Amino acid sequence: QVQLAESGGGSVQPGGSLRLSCTASGRSFSTNVMAWFRQAPGKARELVAAIVSGGTTTDADSVKGRFTISRDNAKNTVFLQMNSLKPEDTAVYYCASRDSAYASYNYASYNYWGQGTQVTVSS
Repeated sequence: QVQLAESGGGSVQPGGSLRLSCTASGRSFSTNVMAWFRQAPGKARELVAAIVSGGTTTDADSVKGRFTISRDNAKNTVFLQMNSLKPEDTAVYYCASRDSAYASYNYASYNYWGQGTQVTVSS
């Protein structure tokens, strides 16, 4: 059974940092695209960052220079380092994987999803 399990969410003040982790199980994801999406209340789910097997990343304009996605293929794990957090980053963050070598902004094209982890940025 394929599962994606996120960890690392929580509450932080503006300007703070958090690191999210997502570990996949049930099969190897070394050739898959791995990604982080987020969804705030009343808003559509949006791509935060994606990383292909070779390490090339795609980042949303809103997080460029602040968030960094990385992966450890040997451990089937993807990370999201979030720095300089803003209140508008508050959302549920989802780990996702796509059976493709190419990243996509379209959440419907991703095959596997984690359960989500809440990130709240507030003073």
